[in-house]
Amino acid sequence: MAGKIALGSGGEVLKPDCLQALIVEFICTFIFVFVGVGSSMAADKLNGDPLVGLFFVAMAHALVVAVMISAGLRISGGHLNPAVTIGLCAGGHITIIRSILYWIDQLLASAAACALLSYLTGGQTTPIHSLATGMGFFQGVIMEMTLTFCLLFTVYATLVDPKKGSLDGLGSFLTGLVVGANIMAGGPFSGASMNPARSFGPALISGNWTDHWVYWIGPLIGGGLAGFIYENFFISKSHVPLLGEEEF
Repeated sequence: MAGKIALGSGGEVLKPDCLQALIVEFICTFIFVFVGVGSSMAADKLNGDPLVGLFFVAMAHALVVAVMISAGLRISGGHLNPAVTIGLCAGGHITIIRSILYWIDQLLASAAACALLSYLTGGQTTPIHSLATGMGFFQGVIMEMTLTFCLLFTVYATLVDPKKGSLDGLGSFLTGLVVGANIMAGGPFSGASMNPARSFGPALISGNWTDHWVYWIGPLIGGGLAGFIYENFFISKSHVPLLGEEEF
């Protein structure tokens, strides 16, 4: 049975559970971006071996993603990422209205984290995601779409699927691992953002929007596609539909 996308209502923002979710989502996304961008800034400052730097950044992202998903899972779901939000929306696990609120929340948290990093490091540039030399826009979109599809497939298989079995309780950790692995695989080519919010904060604070649209189009397509496919083809019994919401 395919999950339905729920529209939600304009008054959703006034609901106590939504307000709590937005606060927690902001905090978790802020910490994720602070550590993720901070690790990239630290790697640039240390000016070490590029391979070691890539591993350092990948591990920092893997660890902070795993911990922040765990921290936010009960209240906000620990999305940290507009692509995760749209993937869950495509499967009917969050309303469109709340998804938009989450997006705004995640972007504000990312901007705040990067502004604080810039201040604390004496104005050091917040490194943006951009395409490597020789990689075209279409290649970049496909790369980010593929990496984000892998991320959302993991989220659904380890966190959302009611028949996750022995993986129950390991979803946050495994999702962190796939983020780290994707950065190792795609970092030298597209930066392996997989997350429009993660790319937005550094671009806003540095004022450098080079290739920025790639990090919206690729992740949102990949995330939405993974959510739709997993929910409709691999979950044998869909979640209980969201109640009291207009659906289509």
